[in-house]
Amino acid sequence: MKVILNKDLATLGEEGDVKEVARGYARNYLFPRGIALPYTPKTIKVIEARRAEIEARKEQKRMDARSLKEKLDTLELSITMPAGANGKLYGAVTNQTIADELTKNGFQVERKRIEIAGGGIKNVGKFKAVIKLYENQSAEISVTIIGQEIKTEAPPQKSQRPRGRRNERQEEKEEAQGASETSAEVSAETSQSAE
Repeated sequence: MKVILNKDLATLGEEGDVKEVARGYARNYLFPRGIALPYTPKTIKVIEARRAEIEARKEQKRMDARSLKEKLDTLELSITMPAGANGKLYGAVTNQTIADELTKNGFQVERKRIEIAGGGIKNVGKFKAVIKLYENQSAEISVTIIGQEIKTEAPPQKSQRPRGRRNERQEEKEEAQGASETSAEVSAETSQSAE
C-alpha cells in the first residue's frame, strides 16, 4: 500500500516521502498516529501545497548537520576505563559509552548513529568512531581510551585461628609441664645452695 509520510519516522523516511508499506502497518500504526496519509489525489495536493515548507525544514537539517560535522570532526574524546596491566579493558567501550561522553561535552547524538569498527573497543589506545548525521553526511571523531589499573588488595595475612577446646587443653598441659619442670629446677637449686 502506498502512503505519504506526514511526519519524519526514522525507520521509514521523512515528511513528504512516498513509501510502500504493508496494509496492516499503515492501518494500525501509521494512520492512527498521524504519521502517514493514504496516497490519494487529495492527499498529494495537500502535501504539494506544503512542499516549500517541507524543503525549508530539510535544508535547515542539512545546515545543522554541516555545522555539527565541523564541530565533531575537531573533537577528541578521552575515556578512562578500568584495564589490566596488558592494556585489555575490563568490559568494552560501546556506542552507548561514546554517546554518554558526547552528552557530557554538550552534543546530543543517538547511540544508533554511532558506529565503531568491530562493534566495540576492548583495548587501550586511539580509535576512530563514525557518527552518521543527516542524509549522507557523517563525522569522524577520535577516541582515546586510557587504562586505569585497578589496585588489587594484598592477600590477607594468615591470622591466628581461634583456638579450639583441644588446642586449649594441650596448651594447658604444656604450661603445667613447664611449671612442674620449673618448680623441680628451683627445688634442686635450693637444695644445692643449702648444702
